[in-house]
Amino acid sequence: MDLAKAVLLPIDMQRGFDGPPWPRRWNDRLDANGLALLAAWRATGRPLIHVRHDSVEPGSVFVAGSPGNALRGGFEPRPGEPLVSKSVNSAFIGTDLDLRLRRLGVDTVVAFGVSTDMCVSTTVRVGANLGYRMILVGDACDCFDLPDGHGGTVKAEDVHRAHLATLGYEFATVVDTAALLAALSARAA
Repeated sequence: MDLAKAVLLPIDMQRGFDGPPWPRRWNDRLDANGLALLAAWRATGRPLIHVRHDSVEPGSVFVAGSPGNALRGGFEPRPGEPLVSKSVNSAFIGTDLDLRLRRLGVDTVVAFGVSTDMCVSTTVRVGANLGYRMILVGDACDCFDLPDGHGGTVKAEDVHRAHLATLGYEFATVVDTAALLAALSARAA
């Protein structure tokens, strides 16, 4: 894993996903894995850009300034760490993320967050289409049970697995937290 020109991109690690209107989530390791990635990444001094969804939809739990819009404990930017605010699924659409990455000389984006099948997937796909080498940390992502359109439910675990397979087939290298931490550790040694 070449991380020499990489940026870490935590996507939508927000409090609003912790309650209604969202269905059941499955990944009870989301926060622990994400916090481990942040700590290890920060220790290397590599660039990091946080992404937050600032909804423009009336009544959304993600409206700027609402409690649900806040980043989860430990995922807040530290001084000097930029935050990109988006209002659609992709962190690249309607933001200056691409410009920021190009100014940093980044060619690789390491992404994780919520939700695997929505904002994470869309950001990874657009990033790949823009020419970035995308790395997705699969076990540091989470998603929700979804209605199947026929009265049933597709379990979050199945939604997640299908999206990792799709993204890994064409848009990204999918790794787990342990592999990324090992790659960071090997570079530091």
